[in-house]
Amino acid sequence: MSLSAVSCLLKPNQLTANLSEAMFISSERAIERQPFVGHERAKEALEFGLSMEAIGFNVFAMGDHGTGRQTLIKQMLNEVAGEQTTPSEWCYINNFDDNHAPYRLYVSPGDGKQLLARINTFIDELMALFPEIFDNPGYQRQKAAIDREFNQKYDEAIGTVEQTALSHSVVLHEEGGEIGFSPLVDGKPVNDKEFANLSEEKRTEFYKILAALETLLSEQLIELPLWKRESSNKLRKLKFETADHSIRPLIKELEHEFASNIGVLKYLSKLKEHAVDTVLEVLADESAENTNDKDNRKLLVEHFLPNLLVSRKPDEGAPVVYEQNPTFQNLFGHIDFSTFQGATYTSYRQIRPGALHKANGGYLILDADKLLNQPLVWSRLKLALKTQKLAIETPYSEMGASATVTLQPQKIPLNVKVILLGSSDVYYMLQEYDQEFTELFRVLADFDRHIDNNHASLKAYGNLIRRRAKQNDYPEVLDEAIVELVRYALRRAEHQHKISANIVQINDLLDEAVYCWRKQTLESTLTAEFVKLALAAKQRRTGRLSETWLSEIKERQVLINTEGQNVGKVNGLTVLEIGDSVFGTPARITATVYAGSNGVTDIEREVDLGKSIHSKGVLLLTGYLGHKYGQEFPVSISANIAIEQSYGHIDGDSASMAELCVLISAITQLPIEQSIAITGSINQHGEVQSVGGVNEKIEGFYRLCKDKGLTGKQGVIIPRTNVINLMLEQDVIDAVKEGKFAIYAVDCIDQALEILMATPAGEINRTGRYPRKSIHGLALEKLNKFADILEGSEE
Repeated sequence: MSLSAVSCLLKPNQLTANLSEAMFISSERAIERQPFVGHERAKEALEFGLSMEAIGFNVFAMGDHGTGRQTLIKQMLNEVAGEQTTPSEWCYINNFDDNHAPYRLYVSPGDGKQLLARINTFIDELMALFPEIFDNPGYQRQKAAIDREFNQKYDEAIGTVEQTALSHSVVLHEEGGEIGFSPLVDGKPVNDKEFANLSEEKRTEFYKILAALETLLSEQLIELPLWKRESSNKLRKLKFETADHSIRPLIKELEHEFASNIGVLKYLSKLKEHAVDTVLEVLADESAENTNDKDNRKLLVEHFLPNLLVSRKPDEGAPVVYEQNPTFQNLFGHIDFSTFQGATYTSYRQIRPGALHKANGGYLILDADKLLNQPLVWSRLKLALKTQKLAIETPYSEMGASATVTLQPQKIPLNVKVILLGSSDVYYMLQEYDQEFTELFRVLADFDRHIDNNHASLKAYGNLIRRRAKQNDYPEVLDEAIVELVRYALRRAEHQHKISANIVQINDLLDEAVYCWRKQTLESTLTAEFVKLALAAKQRRTGRLSETWLSEIKERQVLINTEGQNVGKVNGLTVLEIGDSVFGTPARITATVYAGSNGVTDIEREVDLGKSIHSKGVLLLTGYLGHKYGQEFPVSISANIAIEQSYGHIDGDSASMAELCVLISAITQLPIEQSIAITGSINQHGEVQSVGGVNEKIEGFYRLCKDKGLTGKQGVIIPRTNVINLMLEQDVIDAVKEGKFAIYAVDCIDQALEILMATPAGEINRTGRYPRKSIHGLALEKLNKFADILEGSEE
């Protein structure tokens, strides 16, 4: 092994984070009182946003799903809201003058249900009073007096006509409410037959008398409608005064009970103006037929009972509401409709509250992506926050004529702090294209994707895991199990010094470990073994694709060698991510060169399989060749580079170091060790840069080598800057300890070349030349020959 290979070889303790069980020893009290871990910047922003009372200081909580945004925000909101004054309750009441425009009504916290109970009692009292109150002797005497007065006038008028008729031998009679006249013959009234037998002279005389009596009757009863109207008015007034005299004390009692609540007193003053008319119409309508107490009570409820939108307890503090489905109705409320005998109707009693009503005076949490997916909701929310008014309206009504008559309830004052949960893409999109968003959401709470791996954070992280286990009645989680769970969190973060903030993934693994524990009930505690079993089960569930890929390599369907040497061939490392399945796999990269001036051709790009970042990595090779070898003569080369047996799109520049190595191998004709795979990105100066998925790439090649048989010569080359990202599985670390597998970390391309080709890269001497047998010396010599060939052909 060369000196370069020895210096780049990583030790087993560099392949994962150093964790010990002693880091996670904790007490019950610490577990119970453990606050949320990390996100200090977001906490500061939240504290500022929640403290600002000015309009527009709403909060956008930016971060990935599962990083604990919602948990932290609810935790902070509950602490802040619990110390605040409980907001007023809001009701809608009947507008007796215009039923389509209900009035709003505010009451003190806790008084809403009390008010409803008292109004229900008030309605019951009215039902008990009416219409029986009109059976009172006093009322009946006054009613009889009014009736006597009318009857007296009527009788006097009829008496005058009757006296006149008798003086002319005519008798007056009433039948079925009609007045008629009959002639008297010998003191007796005659019937029609007898009247027909009278002489013509007698009949003519009677007709004259009858006409005169009809005229007299009309003159005497000309004021009859006036008498009736006066009598009806007196009866109506009597009924109103009797009802008012009975209802007023009930309302006075209500006013006394709610004397400290100005809103209720305003409502009772409106109720007082219309209560008597409504009661007389509903309960004392003598013309109504087929009515019963149930229907009458329902009518009174529809007129008098307030519609309490949201009830609150006096000491509960400000509300905290999380609306998971922010549709128009769920957010702003809506108006229900009912049908009766084919007709559609509604009333103030059918107004339903939304999340903004429930959160009014407090805090409302919404998911930004769900909010933006709802038509009209985003624009109406901004309008409500700007105007500080909450309206209940029918969505899309302005887009077409509505077939039903709806309500226009009075707007309710809105005082709410909105916290939007969303990704960075949503935040920057809104900031770029929506000026109102910038005005209304001035506070950004930026949640970290990772938490620093220090002693305090590790211990707090372990306490969070234990607290969840306790809440779910899981078995005791031993320190060794916490170590494995935290190791998984570090693996998810791909960093030895940073923990993944996505606590949901860790919780899922804990749940799966408990499932494995329940299948083997011999243990009373949750040990590390169950966590490892859960991880193995997870990998098996999602491992079909990786096993299929390795099987194809084993069957030589995909050509990958893990032994021997080849010119112009190298094993690169790739990561495939398909749904939940993420795994690393080697890919053969080949290069051919010949004299020419076409430069380096990326076959993947030429056939539209290489995306922009990958194509950029290949183009950098030309820059490196020119900088390294073209100082004294023009570099003239034609080369083709391809990732073999690749039939899908390729992106990323993590293969650029491998591509440069295989290109130099093709130029120098030095063979590359096939037992070593390589990954890394380079710049034009040959410096090696970090890549992603380094753990999966190493493990993917290790699995292939293990399947074919470990020889002790196999290994992987990675950028040295990726060492901090190593969180390898234990079997890989054990293989490195036993000398069966090697992991090299390089800083520059020269180190990688020396490991792959077992030849010194060479350093330029004072004369500006590389040693002849070095890699760069051989490359320079070959490129010089290509240049001579091209210059000769031009001559």
